[in-house]
Formats: sequence, structure tokens, C-alpha cells
Amino acid sequence: MPPPDGEPAVLKPAELATTWTDADGGTLTLKRDGTFIADKVCVAVGWHDGLAWSGTGPWERGSNRKQSFVGVTFDVDHPETDGREPDAYAALRQGKVLKLWTAIGDPDNDCPNCVLTSPSS
Repeated sequence: MPPPDGEPAVLKPAELATTWTDADGGTLTLKRDGTFIADKVCVAVGWHDGLAWSGTGPWERGSNRKQSFVGVTFDVDHPETDGREPDAYAALRQGKVLKLWTAIGDPDNDCPNCVLTSPSS
């Protein structure tokens, strides 16, 4: 699958610190103190297709000159992957809509992307 619609964006920490929602109603709340709460939010881990994780842990923002990235580390390993760090989300802006996204699963199988949108979108 190609990336979702939107242009790469550099987002300020204040723009990231909100509750992001995926297409299935999962949420990822990024708090200003650098922690998060996830409730059945879509994540990408290697070749696993469409995992939804719940839990807590720290998050951090990285960026290059064109785009921000958000990495989350869960406090507890996910039972299906024996891991705590899913792939990072990349930031996009489509008009006024802010998105975080990551590709899910095998790119040759046209798995849908994991796309989160902010409430101000």
C-alpha cells in the first residue's frame, strides 16, 4: 500500500500530545509528560498484520527536516510478538488534518496502513 494521503510534516510536541484515533476506534493518548496510554490501537511490528495493542509506556518524538516520527515503548511485551516496541509512526498533514501512520504487515500483501488522526482534524 502506498502511504496515506498527506504531506510529511514536522509536528511540535504540543501538537502530538493529544489523543489519536484509528479507523477501528483504537486510541493512542500521548501525554505531555512523555508517557502514553493505548487502547486497542493499531500498530505495526515486522510482518505481523493488523495488531491492536493496549497498554502504557513512554513515547518520544524524533524528526528530520521534513517529518516527525513518534516511537512508543510498551511497559509489557505483547503476547503475540514478545516485544514492546512497534514500528514508529510518521507524521502527515493533509490540509488541517494531522495524521500519524505506519505500514502494516508484508508490503506485497496490500495490508491496510495504520492511520491515526488527531481530534483537531
